[in-house]
Amino acid sequence: MLAEVLPKSNLTIRENLKWLYILRNLMIMSESILILVSVYGLQIKLPEEQLWLVIFSICAVNLYTWMRLQTDEPISELEIFSQISIDVLALGALIYLTGGASNPIIWVFLLPLILTAIMLPQAYAWNMVILTCSTYTVLIAYNLPLPAVEPHLPDPRLVGPELQHYMHLVQDEHYFNLHIFGMWFGFVFSAGLVAFFVVELSKTLKERERSLADARENALRNERVVSLGTLAASAAHDMGTPLGTMAILIHEMELEYPEHRFVDLHSKIKILNQQIGRCKEALSLLSASAGEMRAESGKPMSIIEYIDEVLNQWRAVNTSSKLNLFISPSSIEVNASIIADRTLTHSIINILNNAAQVTPIDKGINFSVNWNSELLLLKIRDFGPGFPSEIVDFAGKQPVTNSKQGLGVGLFLTYSTINRLGGKIEFNNMEWGGASVEITLPLLITETTHDYNGNGQTEPAIS
Repeated sequence: MLAEVLPKSNLTIRENLKWLYILRNLMIMSESILILVSVYGLQIKLPEEQLWLVIFSICAVNLYTWMRLQTDEPISELEIFSQISIDVLALGALIYLTGGASNPIIWVFLLPLILTAIMLPQAYAWNMVILTCSTYTVLIAYNLPLPAVEPHLPDPRLVGPELQHYMHLVQDEHYFNLHIFGMWFGFVFSAGLVAFFVVELSKTLKERERSLADARENALRNERVVSLGTLAASAAHDMGTPLGTMAILIHEMELEYPEHRFVDLHSKIKILNQQIGRCKEALSLLSASAGEMRAESGKPMSIIEYIDEVLNQWRAVNTSSKLNLFISPSSIEVNASIIADRTLTHSIINILNNAAQVTPIDKGINFSVNWNSELLLLKIRDFGPGFPSEIVDFAGKQPVTNSKQGLGVGLFLTYSTINRLGGKIEFNNMEWGGASVEITLPLLITETTHDYNGNGQTEPAIS
């Protein structure tokens, strides 16, 4: 896609050129309507051929602009300014043919100036001021006057002075009304256009402020994650030696106390060994930054295989917890893959642990899985008391000091991991009790390739 190739600044300039193309289409349509109304409605004799030639020239420029938008070549600010300058010259030609500065729509020169001030830097705006003012000044002295619109009365040469005076009054009133109509139309059109630009500009500013707020929040969250990572690495370093000592002592106890004589002791020693193994595995994850292993490492896996792997790891520790698994039948038919990121697996298990801690054993937790070719949706529902009302709005966005229900640092790290992988996570309290956590994750795009025999093969590509 174009958005993945071009930098953000060039995308903004390209968007400006697109708006210029749209506005030029509106200008062409408005000018055509004005010519038709003036010639065939108001019966004003205008140089139609020259006017339509100018309109055709503007259409040719706009056709070039449309073709330019179809290419991937970068667009410069000078190119935008050049196109607006061409519009000024075209407007100058039209007004030159229709009365010059006496034309009631002379205000139209404000529109290119407004566009330049909005789209381009200040230097271009001042250059446009010079261009429009110079064009306006030239049109005062050089123009084709509008032809007189005579009232439908007898030939002035065949009537007396009083009737001639009356004819001049009627003609002046007609011109005055025409000029008033032109000024009214100009005000309505310019007011609507300015309001449109103000609304669009306000919308753009609000979106930019929202993006800045999101970026600021992400930066703050990443800073906290880095701080927690530093503390975790330090804790991992400090806990390595005690765990090693504990493992040695447990091994010596196994040798000193035979299993056939101390069966109960050996069963407890086995549990201790399992817990020490879990601690070592957690420390190996924390020490990823030290190069022992990459916490982010993963391999492409099908959704079914990945879900089985996550649930097997979770059930290895939570043997007594009940889990109700729901997989959408329509999803099974979709061949999709995901990167089996270790931190993602740890995050899902952390949410399952939190749900299992607050759910009665007889009910169990609900784990719903649904996916299509692009997104994976995981929904974990517990039957506990739900999220505390004071933290439900910012759950996961920052660490919680009071973590009675597993809503502390673990949930904060889970939220950060999901966002880092390009996913979304939402926390909700259910109406009939319990809480729900919905996780949306991007999947790998499956592309079809061909081998040398022409056989179709599917290979995952990162989305």
